Amino acid sequence: MPRKYWLFKSEPDVYSIQQLEKDGTTFWDGVRNYQARNTLRDDVQVGDGVLFYHSRVKPMCVAGTAKVTRAGYPDPTQFDPNSKYFDEKATPETPRWFVVDIEVDEIFERPVTLDEMRDMKALDGMVLLAKGSRLSVQPVRAAEWKTVLKRARAPAGK
Repeated sequence: MPRKYWLFKSEPDVYSIQQLEKDGTTFWDGVRNYQARNTLRDDVQVGDGVLFYHSRVKPMCVAGTAKVTRAGYPDPTQFDPNSKYFDEKATPETPRWFVVDIEVDEIFERPVTLDEMRDMKALDGMVLLAKGSRLSVQPVRAAEWKTVLKRARAPAGK
């Protein structure tokens, strides 16, 4: 059982859970929000569970799960002048941005849509569903994790 749970957002045309499955593992780069950065750096640990959320697509949905295979370390893209995530103020001695490594755990046959989650009483307090919630990395409570997995694994129409 994972220790903690998280939701990571990704636009599927940029990086989908299917691409993660092909790659085997990836570092979660491109996070340029300090609150999300602090979560990756300080809180996300090896063995934690991740709801892999496809954003900016219709319908937006939890497409599957992943697990964390390496805890926070400096995002290598911040040092690469050819990367869109380059940060001229970052140095190896004082990195500004952090990543974690993840690998796919499960791709849902039936993704759980945002609209479905909004209709589920058990998810009323979920960060994703809060008005104005835009963080690309956010905590998920154990009960929310179980609720999403139960819905994903339920027969269609249930």
